[in-house]
Amino acid sequence: MIKTILIATDYSLESLNILKRVLKEKNAEENDTQYRILLVSGYDMGDSIRDLLFTTKSTIFNKIRTKEFCDAYGIIINKYPHLVDKIVCDIFSGSFQRAFNNYVKAEDITEAYYSTSLKDKNSKGRFDLAPFIKKSKDLESYEVVLGTPEFMPEKGRLAEVFVEV
Repeated sequence: MIKTILIATDYSLESLNILKRVLKEKNAEENDTQYRILLVSGYDMGDSIRDLLFTTKSTIFNKIRTKEFCDAYGIIINKYPHLVDKIVCDIFSGSFQRAFNNYVKAEDITEAYYSTSLKDKNSKGRFDLAPFIKKSKDLESYEVVLGTPEFMPEKGRLAEVFVEV
């Protein structure tokens, strides 16, 4: 059986702690379910006709997602190969709750995880999905409280993935 999970992210290494915690909990359940995981960020496409016509998901991902992030979620997938069917990075560019609800139905999402403690430093064009997730009636939503240490020598580097949360 395959279930789809949405994880609200800002494509920082710190946001992968949500993914690690969710997979750790699912691994403890010891059932035969595999998960299709959607790492989703809110992104405002703007009003410019030029931007709307010529901007693709790959150009947006080149702006907001780092190579370290991609390497890090690859490492996490390798730790739980029996749980992860597929991980997909996506953006949500709608601005209404109805659009988000349609996205949830179209992707067949059953659970969503988010953290309000993620603070994006360069949030050009990005917005938080937590209000949409909280208001969605078709979705089981869970807030994950991230407790990362104040001082971490590998903060912002790939080694951050190996720190237990």
